[in-house]
Order: sequence, then structure tokens, then C-alpha cells
Amino acid sequence: MRAVVVTEFGGPEAVEIAEVDVPEPGARQVRIKVAAAALNPVDAGVRAGGFGGAGRRLGLGWDVAGTVDAAGADAGWRVGDEVVALSYGAVKSLGAHADYVVVEADAVAGAPSSVDPVHAASLPLNALTADQALDLLALEPGQSLAVTGAAGAVGGYAVQLAAHRGLVVTGVARESDEELVRSLGAAHFAPGGVEGVDGVLDAAILGAAALEWVRDGGVFVGVIPGTHPASVRGVRTDSVEVRADGARLAELVALVDEGVLTTRVADTYGLEEAGKAHARLAEGGLRGRLVLIP
Repeated sequence: MRAVVVTEFGGPEAVEIAEVDVPEPGARQVRIKVAAAALNPVDAGVRAGGFGGAGRRLGLGWDVAGTVDAAGADAGWRVGDEVVALSYGAVKSLGAHADYVVVEADAVAGAPSSVDPVHAASLPLNALTADQALDLLALEPGQSLAVTGAAGAVGGYAVQLAAHRGLVVTGVARESDEELVRSLGAAHFAPGGVEGVDGVLDAAILGAAALEWVRDGGVFVGVIPGTHPASVRGVRTDSVEVRADGARLAELVALVDEGVLTTRVADTYGLEEAGKAHARLAEGGLRGRLVLIP
């Protein structure tokens, strides 16, 4: 089968299409025939060497939508089930950017019925990150939250999920994104930032600058593990490290089907065009995910 890999770190030109053996699922694992797999900034980070693994063949891709093709013992899924899943891990020999991928059974959820696999593939990593970041914030309904990067993939899901939880959301993004951010459920829009909020979810990685917007004793959560600023003025600071969670993913799928969450796709590429997709990602300015289709 084909798989997108890197063997030497670098820019988009480092992306390779390799012929590899079809992986076999072990106990409590499933093999998914990939219908669509989103490209995320973390994939560019792996490609550039940001997570280590020098000297190894590294597979790319975290998000997958497709069909269960084989199941190991006690997997709990049947061949033919349409699913989405998170193929967790930056340093791995094979990822979701492939014809087939093996994932842990408890990382899998049934696919949404209201969107196609291309849009479904944009859900797992970004929505789980946003949802788990909101768990870390631990704000109560009625409290105020600023979301930076509110027009982006993680930020957009964070706005929708926070509003669904009853938080009063201020979206922070470019002025040109105001209509989009408000349509996602932001009560307020502040391109230059805001003051005195109970919490900040920093999807744009602004760091200390966004920390200043939090009231004394509030909370700040970033989206890159271990990079959040130090606490000041009694503000609790933390950062989310996404984890695979099929049960939570199933809840997010339900929110897609209920119309609470909006999946956004900027463009699609064939698997063999993965290098071109990486180049487009590097250009920036996307409002939605790029998705690879085997």
C-alpha cells in the first residue's frame, strides 16, 4: 500500500510516497481503509523535525475517516463499520496519510451521518483538542472566555463548543473573519484582544500577550503541550496535550449531526499530492482543513 512518510526532515519537498506492507491489527485494534485524512500543522512539525525521530521513517497523519477493514480480538468493531478516529502520536512509522491505518479500538467512533468522509476527517484532532482544552479551563456557564485564533480549525471548534457549554465567548481573529466567528457562536468579536475575561483558550499561540487579558485569578490554556506562560496575578496556566478518546469523539460526532459543530474543508488533494498539500499549508490563510483522499 501507499503511505506518506518522511525519511529526512525538511520542507514540503521532504514528503515522500512510500510502498509499505499493509499493517495488521493486534488485539483491541482495528484496521481502517482510509477514505479521507486531514492534514494538520502537527504534520508539518513532524516533517520539519520538531518532534524528533531522526534516522527513522516517520508516517504522517492523525485524522482519519473510513471503513473498518479488519479487527483484532476484543476490538468491538465490525468489518464494514464507517468510522472516524485519531491516529495518535507524532513519532510513528505509519500514520493516517495512507491507504490503510491501524489504530487502537478505543480511539474510534462511528462516523457522522450528516457529512461526507472528507468533512468527517477534519473532526478528530481539532475538535478533541478544543474539547479537552475546555475541560482544562473548567469554566462554568455564564463565565467569559476569549478564544484566540477563533477562525482557525481548533479555535473554531472551541468557539462552538464553548458557546454550547454556556460560556460567553469573545472571538479573537482578523477583522475580516468577524462574520465567520460570530456565525460560530461568539457573543463578541475583538480583533485586538479583550480585557478582564475569566479565561483564555489560546489557539493562536499568542502566549504571554493573551495571558494579560485574563482577570486576576482566572485561567489560561494553550494548545501546545508545555509551552504555556508562567502564572501571574494568580492566573492558573496550563496547556492541553490531546489524547485519543473514542467515547468523547462519539459525543463530538453527535454534535456534528445535531448541527452544533461545523466541519470546514478548505481543499482536497490526492494522496500522491501530499507534498503539494504541505506546500499549500505552509502558505497559510486557510479557513478549514486540507484533506488527503487516497
